[in-house]
Amino acid sequence: MKLAYLRKIRIVVSLLFLLLIAIVFLDITNILPSSLISSITFLQFIPSVLKFSNLLVPTSIGFIIVLVLTLLFGRVYCSSICPLGTLQDLSSYSAKKINKKKKFLYTKEYSWLRYAALAIVLISILFGNLFLVNLLDPYSNTGRIFAQLFNPLLTLLNNLSAFTLEKFNIYLIYPIEIKAFYLISALFPLIFLTIVLYLSYKRGRLYCNTICPVGTLLGLISKFTIFKLKIDKASCEGCGVCARVCKAECIEKSTKEIDFSRCVACYNCLDVCPSDSINYQLLNLNNIQPGSDDSRRKFISRSSVFFIGLTTSALSQINIIPKKESKIAEKKNSSVSPPGSNTIEHFNNNCTACHLCITACPTKVLQPSITEYGIFNIFQPFMDYKTSYCNYDCVACSEVCPTSAIFPVTGAQKKNVQIGKAIFVKENCIVETENTACGACSEHCPTKAVMMVDYKGNLKIPEVTNKYCVGCGACEHACPTKPYKAIYVDGNLVHQTAEKKPTEKLDQKIDYKEEFPF
Repeated sequence: MKLAYLRKIRIVVSLLFLLLIAIVFLDITNILPSSLISSITFLQFIPSVLKFSNLLVPTSIGFIIVLVLTLLFGRVYCSSICPLGTLQDLSSYSAKKINKKKKFLYTKEYSWLRYAALAIVLISILFGNLFLVNLLDPYSNTGRIFAQLFNPLLTLLNNLSAFTLEKFNIYLIYPIEIKAFYLISALFPLIFLTIVLYLSYKRGRLYCNTICPVGTLLGLISKFTIFKLKIDKASCEGCGVCARVCKAECIEKSTKEIDFSRCVACYNCLDVCPSDSINYQLLNLNNIQPGSDDSRRKFISRSSVFFIGLTTSALSQINIIPKKESKIAEKKNSSVSPPGSNTIEHFNNNCTACHLCITACPTKVLQPSITEYGIFNIFQPFMDYKTSYCNYDCVACSEVCPTSAIFPVTGAQKKNVQIGKAIFVKENCIVETENTACGACSEHCPTKAVMMVDYKGNLKIPEVTNKYCVGCGACEHACPTKPYKAIYVDGNLVHQTAEKKPTEKLDQKIDYKEEFPF
């Protein structure tokens, strides 16, 4: 059949993209290079738009390629590149295997729901809030599904295998510590996955054509695409086979028309048409009504510019167990955003909560937020120092961030970035409360912003020099006091530059020949 091979190509490409995304988020050993991760996420639409609006570099033009492909061939992004779309296709495929009589039927679009959802999302972006984007973006949701559901399961399976093999003196696999697991952070991806898979099981790409803002936006652009799938009404036998396999439910049998704004370019219709009546047809510019060409160009340019414009807006603890509970609560004015985010405002306005940085973080100090940034920025990562600490030399999160919510920083630059400041509460410190020597905070401070000074008798107590502090949280994580820490990090709303502590030097060099002439 003509063009029937397109369906097979689409299946291979879509499975490949899904596999690559899965590998990125399921890399429990953190062995993938950042350059490879960036290449894999290059074509994801929302992250690419946000990254381009922040950096304006060639490595962030993935969305432009998607727009060009859409203008040429329709919603190929939805059919082949979007990982959530492929997950839905797998669910639809399962439905067909379970119920061989399963078929799709043409339905009119829920235009009020589609465009209302898109409008609300764009308005929220206009006011500098990505809450709805975080909840609805297909890539970000797929990231959370892999990061919060499948990644922990894979880690548990790895550890179980490691312990089993160890009994046979086989050490090919080593256990991986699970730093933290937040049930509520896993609950939303689970609910979202369940709903989307159920909808796709029943109605194919219903989510893509009703709620998804990317699908609706690309659907609008698809109305003006150059090459369109069209039914040759003269040769069409009216059998309706194409409509029964259309998972977008956009082929109307009676009129022999395809709603191209909802068509996700799956090419199922091409594969089953017995009369080869469905083919790509070049847009007939001669049939365009006067004045429509200008309006067409204006719509495409304005929609693209409008959308782009809106977006511009392993530390060991000291083995000390306190006998008394600490009494004074920590008073954090702000949570701590990752180094490279520059300001919490920038981070909140550009992070889609895809959790790629969480999976890439070797110490797992990055964890999904609940209320740390406010409810409208739920699931965006924050530095959870109760879980772990930020490695002084690590820049993994800045290397993999697909939206530039975290700007790229070098290891040398990162050592001077002050994401927060350490606050010492003497009344909670066991040196004060139990007359016990400790020094855990000072021992683990990489910049020596925390030093032990003379206190009572032979005891020493911490002293913080904030100008040297980078806010890595090593001191807070190491502090043994509970439930409140004697030292904690208060986040900087605007990241600052820490001073480097000067190394101590001798006042003068000793001339050993002069001192010891014999």
